[in-house]
Amino acid sequence: MSLVNFFQPENVTIQKVHYAGLIFDVLRLDKIHLSASGNKFFKLKYNLQKAQNEQKKMVLTFGGAFSNHIISTACAANACGFSSVGIIRGEEVENPTLSAAKAQGMHLKFVSRGQFRDKNDADFIQQLKEEFGDFYLIPEGGTNDLAIKGTQEISSLIPEEYDLIGVSVGTGGTMAGLVHSKREHQQILGFSALKGNWIEQEMLEMAATHEGWQIHQDLFFGGYARWKPELIELINDFYQKTGIPLDPIYNGKMIYGLLSAWKSGQISPDHNILAIHTGGLQGIAGFNARFGNIIEI
Repeated sequence: MSLVNFFQPENVTIQKVHYAGLIFDVLRLDKIHLSASGNKFFKLKYNLQKAQNEQKKMVLTFGGAFSNHIISTACAANACGFSSVGIIRGEEVENPTLSAAKAQGMHLKFVSRGQFRDKNDADFIQQLKEEFGDFYLIPEGGTNDLAIKGTQEISSLIPEEYDLIGVSVGTGGTMAGLVHSKREHQQILGFSALKGNWIEQEMLEMAATHEGWQIHQDLFFGGYARWKPELIELINDFYQKTGIPLDPIYNGKMIYGLLSAWKSGQISPDHNILAIHTGGLQGIAGFNARFGNIIEI
């Protein structure tokens, strides 16, 4: 399949929701593609175009064992005619995410957490080139300037009547793209999936402005792969009442945060709200495998 054909958004719908007293809409980016879904679809678009322009045959990237970015890269690379390598943090394991990545032809190399921290080190990258040959490098999480160029295109799917746009935040590339491309009256409200104030500085560097955005950092539930019963209860109840599945790493926290902001009065009843579903539903299978099928989807 050509890059042009693969990166044509399809089935992007906006679904109205009335839940727990809050009326809002959800942009279903999770429906773009089964594997390379949501924000990853947009992050990979221009990176793979550049890889093709540079006549690279292989892409290499980094991620954890349950990474949405790993499976999305494997899927997109395979569909567009690239081979792919995933450098995975930690000891060798098997899980649904990595099995799916291998099924898409990705070669997996497991490295220690210490080695993984060297992912931006020139000597380590050179060692990888000596092992795998010439490749196009995509950073962990997929966020770079080309990814932000891609995520800016999400705004073309957002009607102008929305004035408050909620989105989950990992590395910040999706939120940065939205900040760059939003209309003047729109505010971007991010909900961090990770612990730490570093994301504020990262966002400021990527967005190049303090205006038009805010990040909530108090509902990360301990960080990646961490959870509390109230989060799981929300995910299950939300699915039963709306039919919209949420993953526990990103979108579940975003919806929980949006509802909390509503209940605490931080969101006005006058706001016309759009929540962006950034995909990543593949992570539910791995989460359930670890914690005992607690997400009922």
